[in-house]
Amino acid sequence: MTELFRIFIEPLQYGFMQRSIIVAIIIGIICAVVGSYLMVQKLALLGDAISHSVLPGLAIAYIIGINIFIGAFIAGLISTILINIIRRRSPIKEDAAMGIVFSAFFALGVTLITIIQKDNKIDLNHFLFGNILGVTSTDAIHTGIIAIIIILVIVAIYKELLFYTFDKLGAQAVGLPVNLLEMGLMILIGLTIVASLKAVGLILVLSLLITPAATAYLLVNRLHHLMFLGVGFGIISSISGMYLSYYYNLPSGPAIVLVAFSLFVLSFLFSPKHGILTGFSSSKAKIS
Repeated sequence: MTELFRIFIEPLQYGFMQRSIIVAIIIGIICAVVGSYLMVQKLALLGDAISHSVLPGLAIAYIIGINIFIGAFIAGLISTILINIIRRRSPIKEDAAMGIVFSAFFALGVTLITIIQKDNKIDLNHFLFGNILGVTSTDAIHTGIIAIIIILVIVAIYKELLFYTFDKLGAQAVGLPVNLLEMGLMILIGLTIVASLKAVGLILVLSLLITPAATAYLLVNRLHHLMFLGVGFGIISSISGMYLSYYYNLPSGPAIVLVAFSLFVLSFLFSPKHGILTGFSSSKAKIS
């Protein structure tokens, strides 16, 4: 017992670990909550599209000297607007529109970062892969504020989002502002990605958006249950990944993602209804 207590307490002696674990927990929570909507609506690619599309915003914000997270959010918002324009004004399907936009934005971001690094000895690559051990108190506060905004918005419009998620035509028929709800969800995704940039980076943020929610998706059949269980998996992944990073000298972001994936594998194998070793059901999971 004493040894377990020491293992748990030792990393908390350091300020950078305290900040990192707090930020990891916050990100685990908001990614699971927002990711639940992506899972249910089968929009995982949208999270990938937005996460890649914020890169040029980071670079442009650095060039003109404004907060890079503001630039990232604006770029993510522009990318979602372009995706919707292409989808609605042409016969191109949504998945193709996402692929076109996010690949173009990502290529632009990489190009701009390369140009910046020619003249400045600054490393912007940590936004690709994350650097959670480098978060400052200010970063933690900003992440917390964004998380509070996301949670408050979801609580305020939960019923409307629930209706929109499962019956868009029905929501439109009863007079709900479907377009505003759709844009609101995009904004929430963008905010979640911006909040997660410093911790896990653009490359890995999709995993935290999808994997905890997907793990819960195999175990429950109600959206609010999916959210709560996904949050639990997100928190477990975040804390476990940080401790593995500390004791085994592993990169923190990838460690968190690998723990999340391990939990998904366990759920995939042993889910009572859908586990391939315990109760595989040929019918698709129904979340309501």
